[in-house]
Amino acid sequence: MAHYGTLRDARIAELDEDVRGAIVYGRNDEKLGKIDDVIFDHSSGDVRYVVVDTGGWLSSHKFLVSMDRLRASTKHKDDFETTMTKQEIENLPPYEESDLKSESKWSDYEGRYRSKWVTDPVMHRAETDRNITPTTYQAVGNLDSERAAAAQGHGGPTARKMPASSVGAQDVGSSELRAADAQTGRIVLAGADTVEINNTAAGIGGRWDTFQSRLRERRKEAVAACDTCTGESWQSEKSGDAGSLRKAV
Repeated sequence: MAHYGTLRDARIAELDEDVRGAIVYGRNDEKLGKIDDVIFDHSSGDVRYVVVDTGGWLSSHKFLVSMDRLRASTKHKDDFETTMTKQEIENLPPYEESDLKSESKWSDYEGRYRSKWVTDPVMHRAETDRNITPTTYQAVGNLDSERAAAAQGHGGPTARKMPASSVGAQDVGSSELRAADAQTGRIVLAGADTVEINNTAAGIGGRWDTFQSRLRERRKEAVAACDTCTGESWQSEKSGDAGSLRKAV
């Protein structure tokens, strides 16, 4: 059965390829800390979270950033960024590495961690990176837009019917373009039920892709110290040997 664990001191990549030690920046380019470790799926080598060491400003010292919230920094080469703020991080459930040893404890932690991104402080759809908080354009007092945003938050359609007396067709187009150019990079088109987030300028990046590739390639080395994985491997080999003996007889 697949389970998660950390790399700790295991070296699976060259120093210039390893993301551990890279700085993570938050909203408004606020320095949050350094990547201390990663939590990955032992059965596939896929990274699920990065463990960030805050250096002391957080009472629990470390916090997690899930992979759907991590991007390559647009301002700092080989570093990373997230939309999280220190206030949001302080509201996350405290991370305890020992929880990874218990399937039930880890499942409970992940549930509490994810729930924060459904209710606090910017609303998202459960289990996704999808923003459902109204954009600046939606929040300026347009009643139909506000109703559309509320309907979207409850899973309903977001079609907007613009009053004939409010703005003209040209003004609507200009407003849409201004919204697209805003910092959020989001735009809600009339009649659409999705919010598109423009991440083209901040993909995970080459350093991350190389690190992830190395971890998958050297997964067996990375999990060599895991009693569960080595035990499962031994049981599998033992079963295979027994099957071969039966066939031979």
